[in-house]
Amino acid sequence: MSQISATGIPNLDPTFESELVDQLNKVEELLKLRIQGDYPFVIETSRHLVEAGGKRLRPLLALITGHLGKMNYNVIKAATACELTHLGTLYHDDVMDEAPLRRGVESANNRWGNSVAILTGDYLFAKTSNLLSEVGPEAVRLQAITFERLVIGQILETQGPKNGEDPLSHYLRVVADKTGSLISASARFGAMLSGASKEVIEIVTEFGEKIGVAFQLADDVIDIASDSNQSGKTPGTDLKEGIPTLVTIRVMQSNDPKDSELKALLAKPIHDEKTVAEVILKLRAHPALLESKVQLHEVANNAKKLLEVLPISPARTALENLCSAIVNRSV
Repeated sequence: MSQISATGIPNLDPTFESELVDQLNKVEELLKLRIQGDYPFVIETSRHLVEAGGKRLRPLLALITGHLGKMNYNVIKAATACELTHLGTLYHDDVMDEAPLRRGVESANNRWGNSVAILTGDYLFAKTSNLLSEVGPEAVRLQAITFERLVIGQILETQGPKNGEDPLSHYLRVVADKTGSLISASARFGAMLSGASKEVIEIVTEFGEKIGVAFQLADDVIDIASDSNQSGKTPGTDLKEGIPTLVTIRVMQSNDPKDSELKALLAKPIHDEKTVAEVILKLRAHPALLESKVQLHEVANNAKKLLEVLPISPARTALENLCSAIVNRSV
């Protein structure tokens, strides 16, 4: 039976796990330290999501790949920067989605208004740049490239697919840019700053991209397939917000006449709780859910295969087990 560690990754080497937990604690300390400034109100709004917690997947990945070379404090700084970037995007996402809650607490935009939420996100991006400037120009450049992809992904999502463009291909491009890019950068930061070889850096960069896509696809499946007490996420959240996901896009592409009523419901946000529950039951019985699970497994397995050329080590095993943990979230 798998043993879930304090990091959320099963079956870690105990010594390695202890090191990771210690380093994650250093990231938490640095997160709280780096949002400090001269303006108490901005510190309060920034602390709002920092202290709400989260999976800390991005810093965790940077820390793991930091062990593929010689671990050092610059990796801790970069791991913190990755989480600050992620948090900044969440403030902006909540404004665009008009979300009332984030990580179980009232969203910043709901509490202080859209302008404050947007500016708090900008503040965190500024803090990220300042932190990475201490690491070096290559780190700043990687952050800039990653941030460009994050913005492009959001714009593509907002625009939607062009006329004649395959909606599923468009969606996967959005996922790669919005989610895969920062997770990929996190993996690259750790390997790059620890002095790993160029080959290793490129392998974990591609690994991060794929596992980032898998992470989002798992969320898509969870939104339909899992009960809230299993996943911590309320089923049907994306349905209520009218957000296209892997599962619903596959349904919308169905040519089965029996799906016409379901497709009509999925074409817009569903606000009625009873209707949401009925749609979830229909989606759980639909072939699109199984097809989505198959695709998720395929992406995660492809990510894991990339690691086969790396020397066997606790870090490599952790990356492999991370693939399993992400897939198992959706089971």
